Amino acid sequence: MFNDSVILVTGGTGSFGHKFLHMVLSQYNPRKVIVYSRDEMKQWEMAKLFAGDERVRFFIGDVRDRDRIYRALDGVDYVVHAAATKIVPTAEYNPFECVKTNVLGAMNLIDACIDKGVKRVVALSTDKASSPVNLYGATKLTSDKLFVAGNSYAGGHETRFSVVRYGNVMGSRGSVIPFFLSMRDKGVLPITDPRMTRFMISLEEGVELVWHAFEDMEGGEIYVKKIPSMKVTDLARVVAPDARQEIVGIRPGEKLHEQMIGEEDALHTYEYPDHYKILPAINKWDQDVNRIKGGTRVAEDFNYSSHNNAEWMSDAQLQAWIERNWDKIGAI
Repeated sequence: MFNDSVILVTGGTGSFGHKFLHMVLSQYNPRKVIVYSRDEMKQWEMAKLFAGDERVRFFIGDVRDRDRIYRALDGVDYVVHAAATKIVPTAEYNPFECVKTNVLGAMNLIDACIDKGVKRVVALSTDKASSPVNLYGATKLTSDKLFVAGNSYAGGHETRFSVVRYGNVMGSRGSVIPFFLSMRDKGVLPITDPRMTRFMISLEEGVELVWHAFEDMEGGEIYVKKIPSMKVTDLARVVAPDARQEIVGIRPGEKLHEQMIGEEDALHTYEYPDHYKILPAINKWDQDVNRIKGGTRVAEDFNYSSHNNAEWMSDAQLQAWIERNWDKIGAI
């Protein structure tokens, strides 16, 4: 699908962008992949990793800057929207800035993609957009709604928008595994709540979910991959078996469990072997056979959360993953 195409990744210097570039360049032959982000130092460092590959281009810009997005999208076929203000406490204390990036930035991108004739757009979402309790989650829910509605907003244009949603990315910078690794020599690991659970997804799985969305989408779908859960206390024990666990309490805006699909969306959610798909309630798209594609509707009281998951990651599986990815954990 991506062969001889032009792809742009907003927020492309982050963990997802690094993995996406490595995978798409090795498994496809795109004509060009554009990394669009506002951090020149991260672009400088990333450019060293892809030096010599003329397919990779870098474009300084912010999704808040409407004119700059229009310029960047010249000739682009596919867009992955990964740019976001996503640290929960940062969003709580800087709400206006979070809204500018996550909501207004989404609006800018939707307009620009339609006007520039981009074929397909996949936006990255988060578990925090499902029944949000913090500002970050609320802005991402708003963003999701904007991208879903963008398919109607496009009118007669052919641009199509969909969303992928996943939770804790294993080993990404700022996530729980590198945090615990950095603390284990101190002999004490802070645990917010002993009941806390989290979904576990690798960056490779996240990229593959985006690829599946590009291939499957008709427009307006929210894709949720089936992934294992793990208790945070078990995760801490695997990472630092000799460290004492100290309960410190949940931070403002933090959830006890991650939720990908709430009961409110169950009426429009379909199940597939490896994922779920939330279809739009608008325009009766949740009844469209081209969007359902053989899926099975979930029960009316269905809820996909990290604590009621049917699949759990074992200690051995986590330990094996850490050993395979040791040199990459927390690096990006």
